[in-house]
Parts: sequence; C-alpha cells; structure tokens
Amino acid sequence: MSKTALVLIDFQNDYYSSYPGAKWPLVGTEQAAANAALVLQKFRQQGDLVVHVRHEFASDDAPFFRPGSEGAQIHQSVAALASEPVVLKQQINSFKGTNLAEILQKAGIKKLVIVGAMSHMCIDAMTRAGKDFDYDCTVLQDACATLDLEFNGVKVPAAQVHAAYMAALSFAYAKVIDTKVYLNS
Repeated sequence: MSKTALVLIDFQNDYYSSYPGAKWPLVGTEQAAANAALVLQKFRQQGDLVVHVRHEFASDDAPFFRPGSEGAQIHQSVAALASEPVVLKQQINSFKGTNLAEILQKAGIKKLVIVGAMSHMCIDAMTRAGKDFDYDCTVLQDACATLDLEFNGVKVPAAQVHAAYMAALSFAYAKVIDTKVYLNS
C-alpha cells in the first residue's frame, strides 16, 4: 500500500440534484462524483487506502443530512465497500471530533487526495487541516462541488465560489489539479 489516501467527503444523497427529495442540491455534484469515481476505481485497483467521510447533523431540525435519513447516506455512485472506513462527522472539518487522524496515522499516510463537497466548506477545512497536520494535499478540483452563495446582497455563482476557494487552496495549502491530470500522472 502506498503512503497516499483518497478521502471522499460528503458525497451524500442530499447534495445530488438527481436524488428525489434532495434537501441541499449543489451545482455539479453528479459530474464531481463521476470524476471522483474514476479516482476511487484507481485507488481500489492499487489497493491504496480509501476513506469516506459522511456528515450527519445531531438534530432532526437540520436543513439537510438529518440523523438516520436517506439523504445523509453516501450516494451509490461512490458508495463505500465494507473494507473501506467511513468516518462520521458533525463538524465542517473532517478531523474535528472524528477518528480520521487515527486511521491515516495507523496506515502511515503522508499524502491526501481530497474530493467531495462543499468546496467552500468541508473541502476547504479538510485541506487546510490536512496541511496543518503536515500532509501533502492534492485537491481534484473537478471532483468537488459547491453551490451559489449570497453575501451582503451580492449573488456569487457556484463556479465563482469554487474558483475562489480553489485559487486560495492552491496558493499554499494544496496542489489543485483536474482529475484527468491526476490519473495520467
């Protein structure tokens, strides 16, 4: 096994516009997951560590990822195998309050390949924390998704939200590249 792990963050039903009853659909989740599935296949073929992270809020009053709901389950397009750890989190940062660090340390992981949702929240937090823990991080930007935001009356399209966060991460936190570039490297 290599010293690189694939971490798939929050590819959950509520984020998929194609999932009936999705509570918080993002822009481009399906395409991001399709790219992530290609990388997932490569990691599985190589026998490398794959870690799935799944968010579930503590309260039924949550706007999405409600406890025990189908919406909070990992989407079938990138579902975990029985042999792959699934980390349950209730925070934005995948390391906070979870056993993720322990899983990675036990496997001797030095590098992280990060994919998932949302670009401006959990991907950003995971990447920054990973770098702070001295992991060499790579974010596959086209295997991540987000949504339109608004601040002070200014509407920010998802593509711009995503680009701003990827630009910030690429400055000092991670190598930010396309899936195809990663698979061909």
